[in-house]
Amino acid sequence: MHQDQLHTRPRHGARTLGRRSGRRRSTIDDVARLAGVSKGAVSIALNGHPGVADATRARISEAARTLSWRPSLRAHALLASRSFALGMVISRPPELLAADPFFPAFIAGVESVLASRGLALVLQVVDGSPEAEAASYRRLAHEGRVDGVFLTDLRIDDPRFAWLTDLDLPGVAIGRPSAGGSLPWLETNDREGIRAAVRHLVALGHRRIAHVGGAPGYVHSVARRRVWADELRANGLQPSLFAEGDFTGEGGAAATRHLLALRQAPTAIVYANDLMAIAGMSVAIDAGLTLPDELSVVGFDDIPLAAHVRPALTTVRRDATDWGRAAALSLVALVEGEPMPDVTLTPVIFIERASTSAPPGA
Repeated sequence: MHQDQLHTRPRHGARTLGRRSGRRRSTIDDVARLAGVSKGAVSIALNGHPGVADATRARISEAARTLSWRPSLRAHALLASRSFALGMVISRPPELLAADPFFPAFIAGVESVLASRGLALVLQVVDGSPEAEAASYRRLAHEGRVDGVFLTDLRIDDPRFAWLTDLDLPGVAIGRPSAGGSLPWLETNDREGIRAAVRHLVALGHRRIAHVGGAPGYVHSVARRRVWADELRANGLQPSLFAEGDFTGEGGAAATRHLLALRQAPTAIVYANDLMAIAGMSVAIDAGLTLPDELSVVGFDDIPLAAHVRPALTTVRRDATDWGRAAALSLVALVEGEPMPDVTLTPVIFIERASTSAPPGA
C-alpha cells in the first residue's frame, strides 16, 4: 500500500510565528522555483507517485526541506479532487446501536489504518428509515465529503448496492451479500461459529436446542438461523425451537421467556449475541433453573463481560477490530485504484466456558 496521503499540517502556532518574524510562508511555487521544476512535478514527487526521475525527486525533496514546506491536506485534496475521507452510514434505532459491541471495535480497526495515512472517517447515524439513509448517501456523494464508504449490517435485498452504483461511489461490504452485489465484499464467515455451537451441544447430548435470532432482515441474522437449522437437521433433529430477538438484552429476555414457557422447553439455547444470552441466563435463573445443569447457554461475540458472568458464558469470538482493519485496507486500495489487498480475516473461534454441560438425565 502506498502511503501517499500522509500529510502533516503545520504545527499549531506556525503561522503566527511566521508573521512575528516578518517572513512569508513558503508555497509550492517557491519549492518549484528553487528545484527548477513545475508545481505538478512537486506534487507528484512529494506524494510518492511515479513519474519523475530519482534525481529530480531528490532535488525537490531537498528544496522542500530547505524551505520547510509540506503540502497541506486541504491543498492536496483540492489538487487531486479527493476528500481524503471514508464514510460509514449506520442505520439503526438508537437502542440497537447502543447495545451492539461490534461497532466500537470495528471503528477502532478502521481508524488504525486511516490515521497512519492522514485519512478521516466520516460517521453518520440515521434513524433507520430508508429515506433518511438514502439521503445520507446522496449528501456524502454530491458534496464530495468522502471518497468511498463501508457497508455494514448487510440486509436481504440490500438497496445500498444499487444506490452506490448510481452515485458512482466506491464501497466495500463487510459480509457476504444476500444476492451478489456490484461491490467488493469481505467474507466474515461468522456462520461457522453457530455451526460449532450446535455441534458442541449435540455432542453433549442435547436434543432440544433452541435459537434466539437477531433482528429480522439482516443477512447475518438469517444466515445464523439457517446454519442452526441445517446443523440440527444434519443430526436428525428438528429446528422447531426458534424465537426472534433483536440483539438487545430486552429482546433476549423476552425470547427466553417465550421458549421456557413451551410445553417442550429447550435444554439448550444458542443466542445470536452475548447481550441476549446474558439476559436470557438471568431470566432462566429467575425461573428457578440451575445453569448449566438444567439449561445450557451459548452466546456470540465474546464481549468482555462474557467471561465474568456466572456461569462464565460459552460463546463465539469474532475479531471485529481485525475486520475493520481489513475493510479499511481494501477500501483505501479501491479508491486509490490499486489492486485489492489479499486480506485474510481472523476466523471465528468457539470458546467453551461453564455455561454448557450435558442435559438433565444424559
